[in-house]
Amino acid sequence: MVLYTPGRTSGYPEEEVKEGIRIHFLGGAEEVGNVGCILEDKTGTRILIDYGLAPTKPPRYPKESPAVDHVIITHSHIDHIGMAPWVVGNHRATLHGTTLTEAVSEIMWRDTYKVSSIEGYPLPWDMRDLDAALDAWQSHDIGEWFEIEAWKLRFHPAGHIPGAVMIEIQTPELTLLWSGDLDTRESPNVIGAQPVKCDILCMESTYGGKEHPPRAEEEARFVERVKEVVSRGGVALIPAFASGRGQDILRILHKEAPHLNVHYDGMGTRLTKYWLNNPEHIRNPEELEKVWRWARKVRSKSDRKKALDADVIVTTSGMLDGGPAIWYLNRLRHDLSNAILLTGYQAEKSGGRQLIDEGKIPIYGNVTQIDLDVNQFQLSNHASHSDMTSFIHACEPNQVLFFHGDDEARKAIFTEFQQNPKPILPLNGNTLNLSKS
Repeated sequence: MVLYTPGRTSGYPEEEVKEGIRIHFLGGAEEVGNVGCILEDKTGTRILIDYGLAPTKPPRYPKESPAVDHVIITHSHIDHIGMAPWVVGNHRATLHGTTLTEAVSEIMWRDTYKVSSIEGYPLPWDMRDLDAALDAWQSHDIGEWFEIEAWKLRFHPAGHIPGAVMIEIQTPELTLLWSGDLDTRESPNVIGAQPVKCDILCMESTYGGKEHPPRAEEEARFVERVKEVVSRGGVALIPAFASGRGQDILRILHKEAPHLNVHYDGMGTRLTKYWLNNPEHIRNPEELEKVWRWARKVRSKSDRKKALDADVIVTTSGMLDGGPAIWYLNRLRHDLSNAILLTGYQAEKSGGRQLIDEGKIPIYGNVTQIDLDVNQFQLSNHASHSDMTSFIHACEPNQVLFFHGDDEARKAIFTEFQQNPKPILPLNGNTLNLSKS
């Protein structure tokens, strides 16, 4: 059971900051997701950046946050936003983010609460905390300066998903840039992140040591595979994350294969409506509107049965850990003309990873052999190793701190740098005190 005792189990140091800035990771330092980090300086200004949970089985939670009045949410993925209701419920904090992050937060939190109830894992927050969190938002436009006590802050596009931001923070002593989840390349729905000059750069490192294939080539390979499956009379089942990947897949298919009969199911059908209501965060929003009219949305049990006769089904969950994807897989697995096309990261112990490694997956409690073709495509919305390296040099920091990556990834990008800038590998629960130089 996850039980937090506010003010008693944080591990955050009590002494005052003497100079520079204190950085203390509650989660997300040497791991992907589960992010939460406290920043504080000698003025007493203190903020929390993100507060998520890793949706593993069982979920991983960050350490308890100390008292904070302000939380900056970089984007709406659950590993960055999933624990925000707890901070609001216990510390009455204000949440800061973009209008789109605010808009989709209710769906993300309610889904998290629903899944926790179904799967029987505990949440430290309840529906009263969720309701309080919905009233705690203060949204900011991209490029708009705003103040939190002695600090000035503004958001820059992070290129990860619509509404995702980097955070530029100007304290009386230094400028810090927090990358959030970042991609410097353009993708179907967002523009890439651009460098920002800073003294300290806190850089995500998910794909340290790894390169992505050229985006256009990988999209073409993906579309060609979809066409192959359809031409042999099969259905292409495409598990996709609800916020970002699913919408990308729809835009790719609409552009390259508009003749296909594509059905869209899952939480993404609700999230996309909020995207369309916040077009300032979307690359070519008019195109997304066309895609939305073209795709056949699944809204009922009868729609779901009809989708079994489609060419393509795009649906959650992106890691095959539940949701409509499992329902479809259970019914499509007997016809070997069908295929499963994975387009995103498959975490350890996820259904998708088990399918890749063992050819088996849990279906309603039973580990089931799957004999369908399984293909994986690299359509990530995170920066690659070389993209990160170029971005870091362009920001010209004196120090770069690598978080949001496993040990292998962080060490791979760490070795690219010696003293210019100085690389740092933080650990969860440890405190760093960094100055301008």
